[in-house]
Amino acid sequence: MIRKAKITDIKKIHALLNHFAGKGQLLARSLSELYDHLRDYAVYEHEDGAIVGVVALHICWEDLAEIRSLAVEEAFQKREIGTKLVEFCLSEAITFGIYKVFTLTYQVDFFRKKGFHLVNKGILPHKIWADCIKCPKFPDCDESAMLMEL
Repeated sequence: MIRKAKITDIKKIHALLNHFAGKGQLLARSLSELYDHLRDYAVYEHEDGAIVGVVALHICWEDLAEIRSLAVEEAFQKREIGTKLVEFCLSEAITFGIYKVFTLTYQVDFFRKKGFHLVNKGILPHKIWADCIKCPKFPDCDESAMLMEL
């Protein structure tokens, strides 16, 4: 089941994101940042109540949102959980009246199958680069920018 994150989910979200950040697969998020942006996050809750997936839809501007912090525990990958989390974000974007959604990712094939296409990072507003300063790979980002117009 996918639902909006609750305050009690933050520590599990933090652990899940930091696990993949430690592998260099996504940007780490501090507990403070997760509490500040709780409303951006959704979780996939397994039938036993465990949080096994997470994603965030971050509104960047009046016509642009970002899918970020997509992570699914390894034991639960290849079960369409990531796909469902992305679809949840796209549906939420439409609800907000936002029809352009982008992501910065290493998982190009995954997002391409969902309908995203590669774009030059330069077309994205400078505002989105605020997170990049926190990244250990800054300024030599090797993620791909992908965009979907709904």
